[in-house]
Amino acid sequence: MKYPNEVQEEWFEQLVAGAENTEWGRKYHYKSIENLNEFKERVPIQNYDTLKPYIERMLKGEQNVLWPSSIRWFAKSSGTTSDRSKFIPVSEESLEECHFKGGKDMLTLYLNNRPNARVFNGKTLTLGGSHQVSQLNADTFFGDLSAVLMKNLPMWAEFLRTPHIDIALLENFEEKIEKMAHATKDVNVTSISGVPTWNLLLFKRILEITGKNNLLEVWPNLELYYHGAVSFTPYREQFRKLIPKDDMHYLETYNASEGFFGIQDQEEHGDLLLMLDYGIFYEFLPLEHLSEYNPETLTLDEVELNKNYALIISTNAGLWRYMIGDTVRFTSLAPFRIQITGRTKHFINAFGEELIIDNAERALEEACTQTGAIIREYTAAPVYFNGDKNGAHEWIIEFEKSPPEFDRFVDLLDETLRKINSDYDAKRFKDMALRRPIVHRARQGTFFNWMKEKGKLGGQHKVPRLANDREYIDSILLMMELV
Repeated sequence: MKYPNEVQEEWFEQLVAGAENTEWGRKYHYKSIENLNEFKERVPIQNYDTLKPYIERMLKGEQNVLWPSSIRWFAKSSGTTSDRSKFIPVSEESLEECHFKGGKDMLTLYLNNRPNARVFNGKTLTLGGSHQVSQLNADTFFGDLSAVLMKNLPMWAEFLRTPHIDIALLENFEEKIEKMAHATKDVNVTSISGVPTWNLLLFKRILEITGKNNLLEVWPNLELYYHGAVSFTPYREQFRKLIPKDDMHYLETYNASEGFFGIQDQEEHGDLLLMLDYGIFYEFLPLEHLSEYNPETLTLDEVELNKNYALIISTNAGLWRYMIGDTVRFTSLAPFRIQITGRTKHFINAFGEELIIDNAERALEEACTQTGAIIREYTAAPVYFNGDKNGAHEWIIEFEKSPPEFDRFVDLLDETLRKINSDYDAKRFKDMALRRPIVHRARQGTFFNWMKEKGKLGGQHKVPRLANDREYIDSILLMMELV
């Protein structure tokens, strides 16, 4: 926090020097790189497709390709409901210096802020991923990041979590939920970690089995929930109902397959401290330059407040100038704190409205606050011009609690989007390009059943919130018609 630029400069030098004798390092002449500008000039910005040929060879057991140390573990990631899976290399260094260090730091920060915390008096409930660890060959293993981490945890850490690893890593998600509910209902759970979407399913099953009214009747010493992977905003009210406790603490982490990037170090603020000493060198690409060929990136000392940037990383697992697909904005420059604002591919910009997930979440939260509604899941996509009809945004929302005045909810959603997004407002002026949003109420379980049909239950799989095409929304609408 005190010397952020110096720390990043040190890691840049360590990473480049460490990989100079790898195949990648020889290809781009890492040995003769003397500064960041030379690095940027030689190494193009990468994505999974450009690194995939190297990673596929590593999956077969080849070493010293992208990183010098032996890589035997890969985090299987899809991120959305896309059929394509990604295999992200996980080195020993990234396990120890990044993922495990992040886990220790998040607890240290919490205990520093709350010295009377009693999280260690009980156990942490961890809902594992949807892909357990599988063996690809004699030397290579893959699975969800959570599964890879659990398989490599030190013995002492295993004593602090529940349920047993054999249950936490079951492949069949519905079987896992059932067994987890029975295995943890009588355990002294003091903290929970995981993706809100899937944790809610577990909580509701536990309440069904026990006949209790809320989770505090099951786990009276529960005090902390660490969440990540998706925005917590749509789930906050559901958690408040399930855990009716004023001093229940909710903290966000930013832990992806590619690395552990951020921790919410101040509970009163919803932003994340950017972790700068985890073997990751950061670059930031202004969103307005995203489509350019070989765009110029910024370093920490060049970023500005409240601008959206695509996150680009070079890591101690051999990801070089890798665009992970997330967008962030800085809320503080001393120390550096960020908010995740969306995905580079998850937005709606069919009419120049540039609607990002952050806009959608804020508008939905306002509509819920004003009407008393609670949202379980949602997705949205454009409706294109058709004859005399202008375009629109079409939403499917599954409510935990429906708004009593549905039309007012839709108007509030629209009005708030117009207030916070001037491009959207311009397109809505006199319905010039966009008319009033079309909003469908989905039956209970619609999104769960859709994810199940896609084979995407559990783990880090997420409902795609926004899409610039109609692939997802048409698929869900078809399912709703068939029910």
